[in-house]
Amino acid sequence: MEYLIKYITGENGLIPLIVMLSLSFYLIVVFWIFLYKYSKLQIMIMNEKESIDAILLGGKSVSEKSFLYQAFKDGSSSKRILDAFRRRATLRATTGLTFISIIASTSPFIGLFGTVVSILSAFASFDTGGQVSLNIIGPAISEALVATAAGIFVAIFAYSFHQIIQRKTYEFIANIEIQIDILFSRKA
Repeated sequence: MEYLIKYITGENGLIPLIVMLSLSFYLIVVFWIFLYKYSKLQIMIMNEKESIDAILLGGKSVSEKSFLYQAFKDGSSSKRILDAFRRRATLRATTGLTFISIIASTSPFIGLFGTVVSILSAFASFDTGGQVSLNIIGPAISEALVATAAGIFVAIFAYSFHQIIQRKTYEFIANIEIQIDILFSRKA
């Protein structure tokens, strides 16, 4: 914990401080995107499931809460129009996933960069005149490894959240496709 405090207070230098601030910003952004997208997708999935239930109970069209409602508003929808709405729904549902993916892939490298700079700084501060023991090098290296640990920590959350949102997006799109299939199988 004391190593983390040294990073936060800037005792290890400017670069490690910037690295830790960047990783902190990444973590906040990842959680914000995840919480926002997850709650939105849950609502969208619930609306599509209600629409499927209404169709299966004999409804002629999707419910007003469904993403496909605009396509059926005028009463005549073709398969191509509904496919366009499905693609549009996919775009809307996957917004933000790219940024989470970028954070998941870059945060370990940012942490590694902070570690390398900290290790170089630690080696530069050792007295070159005498012998350096493990008692001197050990704490400096362990302080430097805090940045790598922080980068991996952020990446774990970002990757996990990316997978969860990707799965929820699949569920949302699958519910839209089910509605399209049901409605067109009734027309045939």
